Amino acid sequence: MLNLHIATIAIMAANVLVSLRGFSNMAFFDRYKFSINAIQAGQRERMVTSGFLHVDISHLFLNMFTLYFFAPVVIGWFGSIKFLIIYFVSLVAGSLLALVFHKDEPFYSAVGASGAVMGVLYAAILLNPDMQLGIMFIPIPLPAYVLGIAYLLYSIWGMKSRMGNIGHTAHFGGAIGGYATTLLFRPELFVTDTLIVVLLAIPIIILFVLDKMGKI
Repeated sequence: MLNLHIATIAIMAANVLVSLRGFSNMAFFDRYKFSINAIQAGQRERMVTSGFLHVDISHLFLNMFTLYFFAPVVIGWFGSIKFLIIYFVSLVAGSLLALVFHKDEPFYSAVGASGAVMGVLYAAILLNPDMQLGIMFIPIPLPAYVLGIAYLLYSIWGMKSRMGNIGHTAHFGGAIGGYATTLLFRPELFVTDTLIVVLLAIPIIILFVLDKMGKI
């Protein structure tokens, strides 16, 4: 079992406590979820609070399970304060991208820590691109950066096709937040890991080119 830092435990505890409250109190859930209509009306705190709510136990578990594995990588490189900055910047970046892409959909809503967790995951990949990750249905581990790029390309497709009840936009925004903040904290990566930095930027560039062309 990984030796969890107090910062990771605090984030997990906050997610569990807020989510459990939301499971049992629909008025609480509705008041603090991400809602385009409510945010545009001035309830901007939802851009943060929604990141601590989840739709059910499995949704909560998946996000916390992912955080459990990748938070130690980021904390190992940066320490707890910068880890928390990356987490919250990624959370807000996910909400901001969702707000931009869904601004004309007043009834669009979302919850979950996925944007923040994706930011931590993308930060971990930048810091340790040679990590080997395994996923279901693929019998051999793959380099972390390959899966990171593949997931963001999948998110673009999900955003374009509006596939499933998944907040692809927040995932993508969170990854951008984690990517940008990590490079801000370690600009030497532009020199020491230029190829990885460029490769991980490709899906981000594709997204904004497609948006500019009106394809999303």
